[in-house]
Amino acid sequence: MTAGLLLAAGAGRRYGRPKALVELDGEPLVRRAVRLLGDGGCAPVHVVLGAGADQVPDLPGAVSVRHDRWADGLGSSLLWGLASLPVAVPAAVVVLVDQPLLSPVAVRRVRAAYADGAVVAVATYAGRRGHPILLSRPTWPLLNGYAVGDRGARDLLRDRPDLVVEVPCDDVGSPVDVDTPADLLRLTPRPTCAD
Repeated sequence: MTAGLLLAAGAGRRYGRPKALVELDGEPLVRRAVRLLGDGGCAPVHVVLGAGADQVPDLPGAVSVRHDRWADGLGSSLLWGLASLPVAVPAAVVVLVDQPLLSPVAVRRVRAAYADGAVVAVATYAGRRGHPILLSRPTWPLLNGYAVGDRGARDLLRDRPDLVVEVPCDDVGSPVDVDTPADLLRLTPRPTCAD
């Protein structure tokens, strides 16, 4: 069992509204990301909500986790979301709501790396680390000194390269962020292949 954890609590200041509510092809980004994790084989899927939480549509197949201190930053949302997962969950695949071109294939690849023994598995694109990121439960307490403000797991992974397995995902999707309405207009979905 590998859980999915979607971080969707931010206010989207540069976008002008919470990005969880932004739509691509008529579908809210938050629903798109829930589907990404489900199609990638994650269960349960938890979604950390904050700004605009009352306006988020129903999320079939997911557990909504309200985080009232979302303004503390992404690190706080990451820790809150991990803490919300059932004790029996041994690992979680983490994605961000503002990366709508991620592929379920990438989710399956980081899960496969975990099944092969990885403690942390990170998707890479053109040699750069991105999402999804799989964090096994033994790493969660290590995040306490790192997941602060708008920092998530990146600094921990930099300081502990011995924990990390990089998983090339250049051929499936894209890690591009949607930070502004102009970014959304520039998106060109890439075809995804099945493994």
